[in-house]
Amino acid sequence: MRFLQSLSTVLLAASTAYAASSWGFDDATVAVKSKKGNEATHKLNQKAALAQPLALDSTDSIKVILTIKENGKAKKPHQAFVIVKEEDTGLEAPFAFTVKESGKAVVEIPHKELPVQLVSSKKPLHASIVIGSFGSSQGLVTPLFDIDLVVNPNVAPPKYEKPIRYGKLAEIHHIFKDPEKTPPKVVSLVFTLTVLATIPALFVGVSLFTSIPDFKMVFANSDTSQWFALGANLSHLQPALSAAPLSHAVFFGSIVAMEGAFFMYYKSWTLGQLLPAVGAIGTISFLSGTKALGEVQSRRLAGER
Repeated sequence: MRFLQSLSTVLLAASTAYAASSWGFDDATVAVKSKKGNEATHKLNQKAALAQPLALDSTDSIKVILTIKENGKAKKPHQAFVIVKEEDTGLEAPFAFTVKESGKAVVEIPHKELPVQLVSSKKPLHASIVIGSFGSSQGLVTPLFDIDLVVNPNVAPPKYEKPIRYGKLAEIHHIFKDPEKTPPKVVSLVFTLTVLATIPALFVGVSLFTSIPDFKMVFANSDTSQWFALGANLSHLQPALSAAPLSHAVFFGSIVAMEGAFFMYYKSWTLGQLLPAVGAIGTISFLSGTKALGEVQSRRLAGER
């Protein structure tokens, strides 16, 4: 029992010593270097940050010098740097120490090397030190001082544009082409009536021609004299329908259908709707027209006019 008690005491002491192993720093100073020649130096404490912020002008720089130690012994860690952080956004900028094997470390933070996101801050920046390395020793993260950026009225403030963030954006409504507009109904109606007016004008014109004595003698023996003046002979309608009734009917119907297709294209159809219809109607016109026009040709060759 005494042996077990002694063993537990030794283990507790070892764990305490293991937990106490950590990184730190000593002999630390911070100075604000200015081109004007004024240099203010302050001592830094690992346990508490400076009470007053450091004023940093646009031409100034901050220099930190210290000795890094592990368990009280000067040593070079794997990583050591100062982090300058903006309070509202949480953005940080690291500045690495230049460390010697003896643990002596120095870092300089020029105003011109601060990111524009930090320079445009309206509040003081927070500077902290980070020390860490391989092994069991606990790293160090502790605040050092605050930086109060001095605004120079003679220098234009830096402009910062937020970077593009890829994510959900507003829906885009894009019109590739404005829809085609039909002419005013009044204009369309005027031209439609003008075309339709040619039909009664046709009959009036033929009647005037037949009232002339010379034309009246020519057409006196024909019941279709009015159509002869226009190159048509309705007396051929019966023989044509008797010889090839289906071909003539389909051919004439295809012509009407073709006009109807172009009318629908004018009114509402798109080109993609028109082309298949024209292709189908054209095929029907070709097949039916071959026989219908062949029949007309045979009568013309027979001397019928």
